[in-house]
Amino acid sequence: MERDLTQGPVTGTMLRFALPMVLGNLIQQLYNIADTLIVGRFLGTAALGAVGSAYTLMTFLTSILLGLSMGSAAAFSIRWGQRDLEGLRQRIGAAFLLIAALTAVLTAAAFLWLDPILRLLQVPAENYGLMRAYLWVILFGIPATFLMNFFACLLRAVGDSLSPLLFLGASALLNIGLDLLFVVTFGWEVEGAAAATVLSQYGAGVGLLLWTLCRRPQLRLKRQHFRLRRTILGEISRFSLLTCVQQSVMNFGILMVQGRVNAFGSAVMAAFAAAVKIDSFAYMPVQDFGNAFSTFIAQNYGARKPDRIRAGIRSAVTTATLFSLAVSAAVCLFARPLMTIFVEPSEEEIIAIGVSYLRIEGAFYVGIGCLFLLYGLYRAVAMPAMSVVLTVISLGTRVVLAYVLSAVPAIGVVGIWWSVPIGWALADLVGFGFYRLRRREIEARLMACDGACVSASPGDGNSFS
Repeated sequence: MERDLTQGPVTGTMLRFALPMVLGNLIQQLYNIADTLIVGRFLGTAALGAVGSAYTLMTFLTSILLGLSMGSAAAFSIRWGQRDLEGLRQRIGAAFLLIAALTAVLTAAAFLWLDPILRLLQVPAENYGLMRAYLWVILFGIPATFLMNFFACLLRAVGDSLSPLLFLGASALLNIGLDLLFVVTFGWEVEGAAAATVLSQYGAGVGLLLWTLCRRPQLRLKRQHFRLRRTILGEISRFSLLTCVQQSVMNFGILMVQGRVNAFGSAVMAAFAAAVKIDSFAYMPVQDFGNAFSTFIAQNYGARKPDRIRAGIRSAVTTATLFSLAVSAAVCLFARPLMTIFVEPSEEEIIAIGVSYLRIEGAFYVGIGCLFLLYGLYRAVAMPAMSVVLTVISLGTRVVLAYVLSAVPAIGVVGIWWSVPIGWALADLVGFGFYRLRRREIEARLMACDGACVSASPGDGNSFS
């Protein structure tokens, strides 16, 4: 079902559009949660730490494809808001070819450099073999991740957030079933968990591709739409590459933190693996609300409705803040029961480490909630470089403080946990400060915008900085 985000009540329209996205990505988290839960319960803490570290690495690798898809979707949304279907098809074709080519390169590079990457991450000897075996299988799923993210972002860009939800839901159920079959029944250990995830992702990716071709005739492409025109490719690159950089920087920072976590041994690795799953699940709704907000802004940007954009910004900040505060309270209160979902209650050391992480980071989800809105705003109005700046501030602070604070014996691993909300806070201050300082100029840009704004250069988009 397509939804026109340029019409209707602002808050209700955003929430109705965001809800299937939130549910879809919460379900998508079940891919990795199913692996973590089954691996932790049936294969032990060493396997849990290996799969958890592999998840962080895979998140970094696939964030490149996600960033490209999200950035391209901003360009799609603007053309959809302008009702320029032919221009939309041309951009879909260019984006598909660009991201498909990078997917092939990324997959080959990941296999080629797998061992150097594992050494860089300081994976302990007892986890090395398990992590390598898991990754060798799951890397085959990178093309599936491309298909899944590209077509999910495309459908959401034109107002259809329900179809991706249905495919992701079916894929998650398949993943859980295959996990139980491969790991518990067949005894395939970590390789079985990886195979279950890969097969489910291909099911979702191919399914979304076929659904788009069959049910969205206005999005079907012809041969001429795959011609790489310099202007169109340049436009797609400006939208998608900076968003890709933003996503990659964000997850590279997390990967560097994972390397520091690994240096503290298997118990901390296992606790971090379980806590990160809970953490991701907790703030995933506000992250997807930020993506829905970005689509809302982009469609109204293309439709030249600055007043509706202003109302959307006010509504989104209020909604994200209230949600984040409620989730923070729940995670802090139920941190221990949440950890025992993934870890046996007898593993007191691991549970205690995980509870410490959740109660420090979980108390400040409002910081990441506001940051996701800032990412979405600047991406939607063709200023993705500002999102990169905020990501560098957030993750740069996190990486530096993680290494500096954790090196102090009196602080230890807790310093890694505290580095996260500090990074969020600094990035939020810069993002909101930039908006307030340049608000009139940004709004003047919105009011003056027509189709030419879409092809503005990154320098034009950030002329206020």
